[in-house]
Amino acid sequence: MVRATPFLLVLFLALGAHSATVKKCNLVGRWVNDLGSNMTITTVNANGNFVGSYHTAVSATTNEIQESPMQGSQQRTNHKGQPTFGFTVNWSFSDSITVFTGQCFVDEDGKEILKTMWLLRSRVENIKNDWKATRVGINVFTRL
Repeated sequence: MVRATPFLLVLFLALGAHSATVKKCNLVGRWVNDLGSNMTITTVNANGNFVGSYHTAVSATTNEIQESPMQGSQQRTNHKGQPTFGFTVNWSFSDSITVFTGQCFVDEDGKEILKTMWLLRSRVENIKNDWKATRVGINVFTRL
């Protein structure tokens, strides 16, 4: 029984060390999505609010694509390290706005991934054209 005690101690320490090194997902930084769009989140404050910029790789307008401001918020009471979040991009080059919502995950390899769904609202000339004003989609972001 004397031999089992050191073994159990080593096992306990190894398991404890593993759980202490579980990586938490951090939104701050540079991200790229599956379409090649780039997003930078510069800060997340104590209330979970954040700001940054978004440079889309795709657009339905013929206007020149420009970097656009974004602001959002993450769930601040999530202590499990994979927070939900939402943000809005106010497009600098078109009469539209997009809202994203999603969750920040850490996969089995420790890689951070943002899984998002978005709604893009474009301006239309009148209420009769409202049917074509909103688009919906999904994007997956990884760290640059």
